[in-house]
Amino acid sequence: MSSTSSTGEQPASSTPTGLVAFAWALVGIPLIYGLYNTARAASALFGG
Repeated sequence: MSSTSSTGEQPASSTPTGLVAFAWALVGIPLIYGLYNTARAASALFGG
């Protein structure tokens, strides 16, 4: 027989906090850098 419940739900698993923080940093740092450079270039283009 199957070990899953009759509703099809699986038990919750936890993700390590450090892994989540690393993933956010891996995506967030380049994103912030790109937004900063875009804003700087746009201000030079439109601000004079």
